[in-house]
Amino acid sequence: MQRRTRNSRMIGATAIALGVVLVLGSCSSARGSAASGGGDGEVYKIGFSHVTTTNTPKGAAAEKFKEILEASSDGRIEVEIYPNSSLYGDKDELQALQSNSIQMIAPASAKFTTIAPQLQLLDLPFLFKDSEDIAEIASRDSVVGEAIFENEDLRAAKIRPLGLWDNGFKQMGANVPIRSAADMAGLSFRIQPADVLVSQFETWKAIPSILAFAEVYSALEQGVINGQENTWSNMETQSMHTVQDYITESNHGYIGYIPAINSDFFESLPTDLQQLVLDAVDESSTYNREIAAKVNEEAKQAIIAEGSTEIIQLTDDERDALMATVIPSVWEEYSEVLGPDIIAELLANRN
Repeated sequence: MQRRTRNSRMIGATAIALGVVLVLGSCSSARGSAASGGGDGEVYKIGFSHVTTTNTPKGAAAEKFKEILEASSDGRIEVEIYPNSSLYGDKDELQALQSNSIQMIAPASAKFTTIAPQLQLLDLPFLFKDSEDIAEIASRDSVVGEAIFENEDLRAAKIRPLGLWDNGFKQMGANVPIRSAADMAGLSFRIQPADVLVSQFETWKAIPSILAFAEVYSALEQGVINGQENTWSNMETQSMHTVQDYITESNHGYIGYIPAINSDFFESLPTDLQQLVLDAVDESSTYNREIAAKVNEEAKQAIIAEGSTEIIQLTDDERDALMATVIPSVWEEYSEVLGPDIIAELLANRN
């Protein structure tokens, strides 16, 4: 199958450097505003960095958050969004948040592994049967929700989780057709940095490779990796499908984003503005859930229409067989890390 490369590349290094200088200046202003005590008429700036494009579920939710918060605060809060790794990428956004170089990020839950290992709960393979399960299983008063929103490790790291934004279910992209675990044996797959995902692919006899999101396209193009797991929208907006011959619609995992704010910055805001931030996240979360499935379906259809990639639909038996290779084995492997009671409850609820 003929593969095509992108018609456009990232902007030049000079423009990036200039942008970073301007951004860092604006972030310094945000820190200065917070430290000033917030007198009447004070304008607070929230720098919001993320790694996807604006036309993904996360990108759209971030824009909605900005729209809601700037309107509800009557201009007392300005939100500056830096999408598509234009300011910070996967490797440095958490450190930037902790140092308050940026005030908000919305990474996939897997990105918190080194700080809060329990958040790998959301990376458990086949955690959700369908999209309707997400709101219930990961609600704030569920065992999964409490592990996210009451997480002491995040609190100690000066990170306050604010909500959960859906991206959707992961599919398997590769240059060979995948219908079973055996088809992945010996292949290298890009993963996000979570031990659960390492075990998932090792169980399938594949080779997990941790790479930043922005590096996936070139790694596929150059043959550094053989495949990757991602949502339809992430693959389509990054043109990953143009350097992969096959995508298996497996729905084997979930990508959820956790919008988070630097806790020192948040607590420096006047109380009424703190509440407006929380309200804006809640409203944007509702909006995100409404559009996530639609955005992913549109991306899937765009990939099909382009015709460069064959879509493989698993039968129910094939999906059940793939699921049986990791449940309960991978879930139970992380019982102590994620919480024995939590794993026991999740497994019991599947019956």
